Amino acid sequence: MTTLSDRPQQTAAAPARVPLGSPWPASATTGRDGGEPRLGGVALREAADRFGTPLYVLDEDEVRRRARAYRRALPHADVLYAAKAFLCTAMADWIAEEGLGLDVCSAGELRLAVAAGFPPERILLHGNAKSPEELRLARRLRVGRIVVDNLAEIPRLAALTVADTPQRVLVRVLPGVAAGHHRAVRTGVDGQKFGFSIAAGEAVEAVRRVLAQPGLRLAGLHCHLGSQITDTGPYLAALDRLVELFALIRDRHGVELPELDLGGGHGVRYLPGDPELDPVAFAAAITAHLAARCAELGLAEPKLTVEPGRAIAAPAAVAVYRVLSVKHTADGRSFAAVDGGMSDNPRPALYGSAYTVRALGRPDTAPTRPFDVVGCHCEAGDVLARDAPLPADLRPGDLLAVPAAGAYQLSMASTYNHVGRPAVAAVRDGRLRLLVRRETVDDFRAREVGR
Repeated sequence: MTTLSDRPQQTAAAPARVPLGSPWPASATTGRDGGEPRLGGVALREAADRFGTPLYVLDEDEVRRRARAYRRALPHADVLYAAKAFLCTAMADWIAEEGLGLDVCSAGELRLAVAAGFPPERILLHGNAKSPEELRLARRLRVGRIVVDNLAEIPRLAALTVADTPQRVLVRVLPGVAAGHHRAVRTGVDGQKFGFSIAAGEAVEAVRRVLAQPGLRLAGLHCHLGSQITDTGPYLAALDRLVELFALIRDRHGVELPELDLGGGHGVRYLPGDPELDPVAFAAAITAHLAARCAELGLAEPKLTVEPGRAIAAPAAVAVYRVLSVKHTADGRSFAAVDGGMSDNPRPALYGSAYTVRALGRPDTAPTRPFDVVGCHCEAGDVLARDAPLPADLRPGDLLAVPAAGAYQLSMASTYNHVGRPAVAAVRDGRLRLLVRRETVDDFRAREVGR
């Protein structure tokens, strides 16, 4: 079968672990016969049989391992997990226990996190269009920091504060650095909905207005360049412009801001051999560059904040689907239709994202042919992967596994065609447990209030 990608030869005495450069979690193994993949000591087939498909299997140890890697790489920085990548109660618990903060961008994410017991003082709220209700909720729950993203938010938030209990805020700025795997996620440049342009003078004006409000305490600057960035160059370029803005604010207002939030966007592997941003190399490069640039301009070095989301969640999950039909067309194409698709993973349709797909329960030696793995929805663009090498005799009932499935899949999922969103199960030390149940037709009907 085609199992975990390109693995080196192993003896039959022990399961084979995935090689370096693989998109699979570190705990992933194949069986002693070179067959059935396991995650966290649990066979993916067992998980699918127990909880049905589509199913997202989340490796708790992989989440914790990646969170700890950021804490070790940046011991003097604030590391916030970007909840938009994926959030559930268990994820909030793991992130809190590993000592990270949380970055949320809606009332829903904020409420779930606080209901899970996440300390609100370790939460940062941002978003380009926060409603008055969201700002009131953030103040009532006493979140640690709020990112100001437009001029209207400044008086709106100030009206909710009093001078003796000010709200710490960051101003989101656009450093004019383009980075990210798709134009739709390049958020560090002018001419889009987020933040204030440095080049156009908007950032300086926003800073002036925040400083004029006694109920707001300007803690620093925030930026986010984009998503799936795999080298440090764009971050270094952004740092240059941000430090210059820090110096301008000092010279104009006599204030040295204590915090700098560089956002996230750290890239991970989706295909074998893909580049991935290494947190150790990233941390070494940006901390050295920040120190050098601040020294050049005579600035006190601000405390750094980073917001990894995908880099923690994506490699920790595997999606499992069941093949519903196999079609071979007259023009030589082969299609494997599965019981999920763009409703639980919109990224291929939105961004042209590529994924690794593997069949479960076949020997490595099985002949393969390229398949387009397609979903069950009434859309020609409902394609999860193109030209995936799968067993030539693939048939209905077979299971397919897709690694690197932990970020921006379930968090962006829809109920298109009234297909319920999948369940989420966690694995750790050979134990399998359900975290989020499958959405059902009864859930849809419960929202109906009349006719």
